[in-house]
Amino acid sequence: VQLVESGGGSVQPGASLRLSCAASGFTFSSYAMGWLRQAPGKEREFVSRITWNGDRTSYADSVKGRFTISRDNAKNTVYLQMDNMKSEDAAVYYCARGSPASGIRDNDVSLYDVWGQGTQVTVSS
Repeated sequence: VQLVESGGGSVQPGASLRLSCAASGFTFSSYAMGWLRQAPGKEREFVSRITWNGDRTSYADSVKGRFTISRDNAKNTVYLQMDNMKSEDAAVYYCARGSPASGIRDNDVSLYDVWGQGTQVTVSS
């Protein structure tokens, strides 16, 4: 079971970035997927979640309207499109597999049971 993130980098405020997460070793289309992040000195926090078939998405208030989560089950990949980025978006971003309980409390990081290694996102002018 493996999740591999890519697409991180350094951008200026207001710019866009698209993260990808390739899954393997499990039936990707059967699971909800999430993106979470951790900034230096802070706890890991929920960013976004998408259901197994993509029919429902949820977002942290801090990214709502700026970030978009999507998935391609044929490619076993989940994406996070980040637009109008802010300095406070700088963090290591992780994709994670959602347990069934994550549908009840999507912002509970303990309800994501498989994690990638993370990809660094820096936002600065």
